[in-house]
Amino acid sequence: MADEPRDDARHETPFERADRNFGELLQELRVTQTGVQILFAFLLTLAFTPRFPSLDDVQRATYVSTLLLAVAAAALFTAPAAVHRALFQQHAKPQIVRVSARLAQIGMAVLVLALTGSVLLVVDVAAGRTAGVLAATGTFVMCVGLWGVLPRLVRTATLGGPPEKPSGPPA
Repeated sequence: MADEPRDDARHETPFERADRNFGELLQELRVTQTGVQILFAFLLTLAFTPRFPSLDDVQRATYVSTLLLAVAAAALFTAPAAVHRALFQQHAKPQIVRVSARLAQIGMAVLVLALTGSVLLVVDVAAGRTAGVLAATGTFVMCVGLWGVLPRLVRTATLGGPPEKPSGPPA
């Protein structure tokens, strides 16, 4: 596709940029997906432990909510593969990247809640409700800080402000 416009910074066409971005996104998803799978497996096994029947109503609600959040995170992190497979060889890579990036963003938000719920449950059972709430709050703040605030601070320090809205496929 010699007559496609090329990006000045990387000397790549929009489709080459979409291919690169999709590869980078897949690498990110591999990391998060593994963590979600481990969390989900841990949660599944909890229901079959001897101590599970002694959980109170709040702990059971936390368990069920957290299990469902882990399922939702897993579904969101695997959805880009399904989108890619459904649109494979349809010349839709820029759209696949855009949709997949959004699915990953939502997946990260759901994962924050699943991690927070897991910490709440475990610390509540091990050390009491107050300790559980404090640990869960710390987990939530840490994840939001590292996954949300830190990237914005780095972007501002590096680029001098919020990103401009791209006119073409995502960079």
